Amino acid sequence: MSDLAREAKELDASDELAGLRARFVLDDAVYLDGNSLGALPAAVPDRVADVVRRQWGELRIRSWEESGWWTAPERIGDRIAPLVGAAPGQIVVGDSTSVNVFKAVVAAVRLAGEGRDEILVDASTFPTDGYIAESAARLTGRTLRAVTPAEVPAALGPRTAAVLLNHVDYRTGRLHDLPGLTAAVHEAGAYVVWDLCHSAGALPVGLDEHGVDLAVGCTYKYLNGGPGSPAYLYVRHDLQDRFDSPLPGWNSHAEPFGMRPEFEAAHGARRGRVGTPDILSMLALEAALEVWDGVRVEAVRAKSLALTDFFLKCVTAYVPEGRVECVTPLAHAERGSQVALRCPDAGDVMKRLIERGVIGDFRAPDVLRFGFTPLYVGFADVERAARVLAEVLADAAA
Repeated sequence: MSDLAREAKELDASDELAGLRARFVLDDAVYLDGNSLGALPAAVPDRVADVVRRQWGELRIRSWEESGWWTAPERIGDRIAPLVGAAPGQIVVGDSTSVNVFKAVVAAVRLAGEGRDEILVDASTFPTDGYIAESAARLTGRTLRAVTPAEVPAALGPRTAAVLLNHVDYRTGRLHDLPGLTAAVHEAGAYVVWDLCHSAGALPVGLDEHGVDLAVGCTYKYLNGGPGSPAYLYVRHDLQDRFDSPLPGWNSHAEPFGMRPEFEAAHGARRGRVGTPDILSMLALEAALEVWDGVRVEAVRAKSLALTDFFLKCVTAYVPEGRVECVTPLAHAERGSQVALRCPDAGDVMKRLIERGVIGDFRAPDVLRFGFTPLYVGFADVERAARVLAEVLADAAA
């Protein structure tokens, strides 16, 4: 046994979160793609079977009330709230991240009012956020300017209406300064929308603490809600009465069953709803969130940093110098819960890693991404992943 393998064994023995692995359905592979799709929580299959067979199959329409279907978007939002540092009553679950980004950006522009005619968007954002921001700008008659998060403070001004930013860069894993950038946007009199897809469930966010206006996020990554599970929208309490959704629907009406032709917005977070909730995937998500019972996000963050540190240590020890380049920041304050390594033949290398039981993913043109989900990834997994990576790179060189 190598020194690093021995160290991994010792770290796993002292890991306070190690027992959480039993809450998931896992095999012998090292799964480091939870930043794309989280693993299956063990409680989900039986819960989904109950929803289909009993709630839908037997109770049918009665389940909207008797099984709590109607209140699920807010109820599940309150389950997500502590994971992102929000008090109850500010998060509604439903629709996709893209739809919620659209709602939030347009609502932010409307909050800013006339005279502010520019939207800033993260230049390194996930492409869809950029597409949505561009469409929102056209629809609201604003101009769009792409800037890096580091450039935001200098780019802000009296023209700025809204700023759309990613908490963690999806490609590099860089963690951006949510408190500082939020404060800068507010000082300029504008509103900020944060995309939390790569941070919720991986590290403390502090939405309420830092006065974030609006936030969105998916639930199928670190929250393990399943493929295509519904996203969520956060609207700060004091903004809810002025939140003007560009997608008013019968579900966001003050009297949804009144069927009145004129729209009257519901009170509170319900304003973020649109149409009929996607109950099957939503209740699967609710079951998935039970893995968080008794888990402190701070403990998850501490293990995340320890895992990524140890992975980088193992890569340095096992992989020949110069074969890969780490593009993820080394400073803890600037790192999410993934490590991105650049190498010229990254696509082929990832295919070979997957064949060897190490599951990560590839981002064009040359990035290997490894996501570390502390709820089910251990230090022995990390050591094995780095060792297999070195072997695959050696085979490729040969």
